[in-house]
Amino acid sequence: MGADEGASSRSSAALGVDTDFGAFSVDGPWNLDLDDITWLAGVDSLRTRVRNHVPELTRPRRLPPGRRVATIMTTFGWALARWKLKRHHDQTASRTDLSIRLRLASEKLGTTYIKLAQIISSGEGIFPPELVSEFAKCRDQVPAETWDTVRSIVEADLGRTIDEAFTAFDQTPLAAASIAQVHVATLRNPDGTDGPEVVVKVQRPAVDATVHGDIAASAWLAPFLVGRIPVAALANPPALVEVFAQSIVEELDFRLEAQNMLDVAQSLHQLDQTGYVVPRPHPRLVTRRVLVMERLHGFQFDDLARMQAEGIDPHDIVRTGMIGFLEGALVNGIFHGDLHGGNLFVQPDGTTALLDYGIVGRLTESKRVSFLKLLMASTSNNVRGQVEAIRDLGALPHDVDIDTVIADLGLDGGGVDPTTLSQAELVGEVNRLVKAMLGYGARMPRELMLFAKNLVFLDGVISTLTPDLDLFAEVSEIAMWFVRRHGNQLAADVGIKVDTFEIDLTAMKNQFGVDPATDGFTYRELQDRRELITRRFTGRDDVDRLGPHLHGGR
Repeated sequence: MGADEGASSRSSAALGVDTDFGAFSVDGPWNLDLDDITWLAGVDSLRTRVRNHVPELTRPRRLPPGRRVATIMTTFGWALARWKLKRHHDQTASRTDLSIRLRLASEKLGTTYIKLAQIISSGEGIFPPELVSEFAKCRDQVPAETWDTVRSIVEADLGRTIDEAFTAFDQTPLAAASIAQVHVATLRNPDGTDGPEVVVKVQRPAVDATVHGDIAASAWLAPFLVGRIPVAALANPPALVEVFAQSIVEELDFRLEAQNMLDVAQSLHQLDQTGYVVPRPHPRLVTRRVLVMERLHGFQFDDLARMQAEGIDPHDIVRTGMIGFLEGALVNGIFHGDLHGGNLFVQPDGTTALLDYGIVGRLTESKRVSFLKLLMASTSNNVRGQVEAIRDLGALPHDVDIDTVIADLGLDGGGVDPTTLSQAELVGEVNRLVKAMLGYGARMPRELMLFAKNLVFLDGVISTLTPDLDLFAEVSEIAMWFVRRHGNQLAADVGIKVDTFEIDLTAMKNQFGVDPATDGFTYRELQDRRELITRRFTGRDDVDRLGPHLHGGR
């Protein structure tokens, strides 16, 4: 059942204890009754209206939509011009300099472009590392709104004074991002005593009008930028603007985020994913610009020492992350769309608290089945099935020649091992592949980008927590677990039968550049290959090997 068709359905009867239907903490500060949440009525239709507004924002226009276009052109144009005028000794220095200039330009343009930078910063493996590293500075360097501004928004939206709603409200934000900032507060009980500790998310003033104007301006500019940004992952600016617009417009109404929290919590509970906990949104104190939610406590997701001290097996955390993410997407068609270190932490009992639901992937039934096909094809050496699934997800035109794509990209095993190429050959091969993808009309649909970003994050989690994990064994185990647990659905959706399905990682090994006869392959070995390819791509490998000769033998 896809999320658009049913994952947000509501029970018609009071369900008693909310842990009976959602992945919430055992001892919550309040109990959620889905039939008695004031802000929930009409949220589904609100989401539809918000989504339907995106094509209007991104539609082609003959004339620029306002003076903001000139500001954006001048800011980014000046950044690119200064980058081009500076002589760079190597490609790494060039990309680093360009990334710094793009980050400074984004910060100067404000909310919308800082948000775009933040999204790119969590796309390690999709975007160049220099760009990811530089844009990561936008995560925690956004100036906070003044206390007077925060107070006025909270009081206007909740219809009561701060002192009437809370006994304490920390004026210094816990975190400040481009769209909102969060504060720790203590609710006031009806009798005036201290209630539970909460987190209050407050939207910045007039941010919706700013974002809408920036999206329209960016959509007008994007076609002129095709082929002009020297970053392969940004080779299709119009598609990037569309994907970004689809994500950010839903973040501008916190009622949608609160519904995301409920829906993901219900999906996790339905799938018996007890390793996750979702903070409860307050049943009364949620508006378009204010979201009051339960505060959860824990430690950083990558704190291996703390994990070991608490007796928590890092492998359990990794597998919970992989299975929970995949199962939510492939079975229920809904998944958290912005996994990164700031959005989840580990609790002392070993469960993972999952935070920040502004970006959530919701798959239509057809896309959910396409993702399912992609997973099963990836683990059964069905290369054609993988490409067909990617096409059906919207990454390739429906009339694309599948055989040509497979041959051009070397997916049939006819490709070359990148570690055997020289720098010039490697750069040429990358340029060829990018040109081929653009020639096919390739684009990155929102759901596929969110899915890929999450996989990249989980890739990093494995690197930190379990670097010696056997990737082939883990993929095989998860795939077979999935087949055993969801065999009936796999049979109905993609024709897979449990008793005949076999794991074949030949295609995956080809993509890694590993001998098909290889039985085991650890993440540490994968990292070594990646580092070698990076050194070869940037020319550092040649410098490392020829250094003494290049420096006169010194």
